[in-house]
Parts: sequence; structure tokens; C-alpha cells
Amino acid sequence: MQMISNRHRSKSIQNRNQNFQSPCRAGELILGLALLLLISSTAVARDIHVDPDNGKDNAPDGPLKTIRQAIHIAQPGDTIHLQPKVYYEYAGFYSKRGEPGKPITLDGHGATLDGSDPLDIRQWKEVKPDLYRCEKLLPALSGAMLQRWFFVWNGKMVHMGRTSKGPSQEFKQPEDLQPGEWTFVKEGTTNVEPLRVKGAFYLKVSSGAQLSEQNIRVPVRSAGVQFGGSKENHNAHLVIRNLTSTHPFNDGFNIHGHCEDVLFENIRAIECGDDGISAHETAEYKVDGFVSIGNSTGICDTGASRTSYNRVFIRDCLGFDLYFLDTGHYELTNAVVLSSAARTLMLTGRTEAKSPCTLKMNNVFIRRVRGKNEVRISRNSILDASHVTLMGLNFQATGGEVKLFDSLIVGAIAEQLEEAEYEYLNVPRAAEPLTTEMSIWKDVKWAGNRNRYQLQSLRLDQTYFKPEEFGKFQQQTGQEQESEWLTDLSHVTGCGADLAKLKQSTIPKSELESPRIQSLLP
Repeated sequence: MQMISNRHRSKSIQNRNQNFQSPCRAGELILGLALLLLISSTAVARDIHVDPDNGKDNAPDGPLKTIRQAIHIAQPGDTIHLQPKVYYEYAGFYSKRGEPGKPITLDGHGATLDGSDPLDIRQWKEVKPDLYRCEKLLPALSGAMLQRWFFVWNGKMVHMGRTSKGPSQEFKQPEDLQPGEWTFVKEGTTNVEPLRVKGAFYLKVSSGAQLSEQNIRVPVRSAGVQFGGSKENHNAHLVIRNLTSTHPFNDGFNIHGHCEDVLFENIRAIECGDDGISAHETAEYKVDGFVSIGNSTGICDTGASRTSYNRVFIRDCLGFDLYFLDTGHYELTNAVVLSSAARTLMLTGRTEAKSPCTLKMNNVFIRRVRGKNEVRISRNSILDASHVTLMGLNFQATGGEVKLFDSLIVGAIAEQLEEAEYEYLNVPRAAEPLTTEMSIWKDVKWAGNRNRYQLQSLRLDQTYFKPEEFGKFQQQTGQEQESEWLTDLSHVTGCGADLAKLKQSTIPKSELESPRIQSLLP
């Protein structure tokens, strides 16, 4: 396979008559040169192939070995093709730019970027029978990294009841560890490097077992795809598609700095230490096709970023399912969220900011799996939602502005599971029905119509309403004139998410075939 191949080949232009005195011949020459320049300008689009097993970065032909080198040499119009294999490296974009209409494309073709490496047993010392200690697992360790930390033990993430952006248990003492568990003992920080954490990791194996017999992997890379760049030196005109990120200690797709005209297509973030995808600062991008499973947070966007997500499937998050904050403008369409995180959806702006945090949602289905939770809209934020279904979730607006149209807010039955897929989620949770409460604080600007509600309670400021008093709520708000508070939802049509469309275009086929997922969808 060739490393680089031209997708556009120029034709040879020859001038058989060199009589430059003839105006006609001179015109032909000028036209020919212009044609040559035009063809040459399109001849730079190349296919760059990467194969981690058979490639060489310094070879004049044949595939490259690393994604890093492919990104380094890529020019506007080029496409980087990955073999559908596992790559133990990250894809870093720093001040990388294509051109309008000629993006630089990274096509994974189903490849996986794995953020973990096998445990190096040479770093570990047995301090007691079956108990191992390591002081220098990574060159540097921060408190933020430690909060996100996990080991992959026999293919399973072991969080020890800890996760970023969610409630976390205290570290165990080494002597209290059970086989298959780990802990960390801090030894303080220094004034020279106050953000660095010093200490040691401990691993407990089964009685008589050897550490070399354990299948343990360590998350050593911070992200699968990493962006960085300032306004002056930013990323732009990029396409990243058909790629999975798994087991970094931070985000699957970590987008920092400024970027413009960036498109992610058919990407997946699986079991990442923090966010599946996260925009920071002034990042601007679109996502069409995103699967987020087993991450601390499904999506978390901050700063003044502008993002758009279409065709999104999220399940089994730990800290947050959806978290949007600061002064950004965000959009979520055609999405399914099966919520089990500590918090389902939070939208919050900055108190003194001139620009509110804005989220627009259309055709979004969010179903709480088990354990009571809420959608919360708070200070200096705007939620603009239409054709949204919320099942088994409280809706609480404590500030900001809410626009809710053609939507459905109803209760749900809690999922009956003896054991969750991720040990962090194996916390006691009552199995009672997930009833829905709706609370609107006095400072909230509310606009809504054509909604259908099945509520346990409805509160506006300090006033509670019963189903038969919904007319008073309509009168006090001046809204919801065509909305209804119903007890029988069997004949409700025309509102809420279009689940048939979501099953066809958004939920992965493998998920749809799962009996568990089928049981959670109406």
C-alpha cells in the first residue's frame, strides 16, 4: 500500500511553437500557464495511510507508523487513513489547518485509540503477601488526574467508587483492600510543584497469585483526540470520522483552545476517565454521530465554546450525562440519553456574564434508569427545547429562561438490575417508580405550549398546583394554553421525541438488539 498518492494528476502542457512575437501564441501560452497553475493547485490532495504494525515514519513510500507523523505532514485537502486496528497513541491537533472546502481529514475506518498500556510489573514491589506498591507509576501525577483514575483489570474498569464530577469515596487503607482492588496513599505536595501529588499506588491480588498473572492496564494517555491552539494559531477546517477513543485518564475527545470549521462524524468515546467529549475556551465544532458509554460525563462543554451535536447516544455515565456551562451556545438534536449518572442534565451560566449559557434541544429522549434525578436550569442560562421527552426525571428551573414546546414530561419505572455494568454505579438505589416533580422558581422566565405532563407535583415559586388546578397555573404564567396535565397517556400523540426516528437514525444497531436497552425504550 502506498503511503501518499495524488488524487489529482496534472496533464503535461507543451508549447510546440516558441514564437513569442505572435499575440495569438502569447495568449495561448498565458492560458496554458494559467491552466497549469490551476491543475497544480489541486494536485496536493493526498491519501496518507497509517499502519502501526507495518508502517515506517521515515520510509519514502508505504504506510506511516504513527498518527502523529501523519498529522504533521498533512496539508489542506489530504486524508489520513487509519487501518481498523488499535492504536496506542493519541491524535493531537495543534494549530493544524486545512482550507475552506479543502479540510484535512482523519478517517479512522473503525480504528480505536487506546489510552492504556499494560501494567509494568517491574515498577511494583510486593510489600506484604499479595499486596504490591508502586511509587512512580507516571512521570507526574496531579490531583485532577487522581480524581479521574482507574485501572482496567481483566477488561473491567475499577474506579473504587470514585469519578470526576461525581460523588467519590475516600481511598481505602492498603491493609483494607480486597483482591481486585487498588488504592492510593498521598505523601503530600511541595511548594515547588503545588499541583503535583506525591504518593504510592497499591494493588491487591488473590492469595498466592502473582502480579505477572494479572491482566491489568494503566491509563497513561490523557485523551484519544486532543486539540490545542490560540486565536492566532488555532485549528481549522478539519474532519475527524469513524474513530473510537477508550481508556484515557481524561477525555475521549478533549478540545481546548480555539478551533473553527471542525466536523466530527461517527465517533465513539468508551470508558474514559472524564468526559466523552468536551469543548473549552472558544472552540467551535459540529458532531454528527456520537456514542458515549461508561464515561464519567457524556458531554461537558464550557467557556465560550459553540458546539452542535446531532445523532447522539449516551448511557451508563457516572458523574454527569450532560453538562453545559459558562457563556457557550450549544445545540443537541436527535439524541437518546439513558441516564444513570449522579446528575442527568445541568445548564448553568456565570452570574455576572453578559452572555448567557444557551442550550437548544430538538427531538431528544432522556430516560432516567434508576435513582431519582433531575434536569436543572440555573442562573443566567437559556433552555430552548422542543419535541423533548423526559421520563422519570424531575424538572427544576431555579433561574434563567426556559422555552418548552411540544414536549412530554412523565414518570418511569426504575430499572431492575442486581448489578450494574460499572462498579461505580453499584450503589444502593431505591427501586420505587420514578415519579416526576416540576418546580419553577420566581425569577425564571417561562414560555411553553402544547406540552403534556404527568406530574406528582407542580410548583410555581411558593404555590403548589393539583392536576385540577392546572388552569390556575396557565393563568398565572400566561403560558401553556394548549398544554395538559394528564393521568392517562395512552393516546398522547404529536409531542415529545420521535422515538421511531431515533431508533432508525441514532441508536446503534448493537444497542437496539440488547434486551436491556429494549426494556428502557417505550
